Amino acid sequence: MTYYFTKTLDMPFDAAVAHVTEALAAKGFGVLTTIDVKATMKKKLDVDFKPYTILGACNPKLAFSALQAEDKIGTMLPCNVIVTENAPGKVEVAAVDPVASMSAIHNPSLGETAGKVRQMLSDVVESL
Repeated sequence: MTYYFTKTLDMPFDAAVAHVTEALAAKGFGVLTTIDVKATMKKKLDVDFKPYTILGACNPKLAFSALQAEDKIGTMLPCNVIVTENAPGKVEVAAVDPVASMSAIHNPSLGETAGKVRQMLSDVVESL
């Protein structure tokens, strides 16, 4: 089992970040956090890194359901989606598979919620 869904887009990096954010919103996900890994690596380690952004996506209704099923599941929230430029104009988008990341937790109610989130994130990536 892989732990993510991925797709490569032919567009500039900044346009891809905006496109992914819009696609997430269309499926009911908000972006709670945006981490610019390239800028962080430069600031903290003084190293150059490729454009790489982590979007912390959350569907409030499903997050609430997960928290009701398993109160420590917050350690795995939000769902991360990465946008990274592998070559000029070639941007990879990858989203976590919540079923894979939560497979060690044996809670059928949580598994049902994770399955819903998996389908929604898979749909987002596929729609890009």
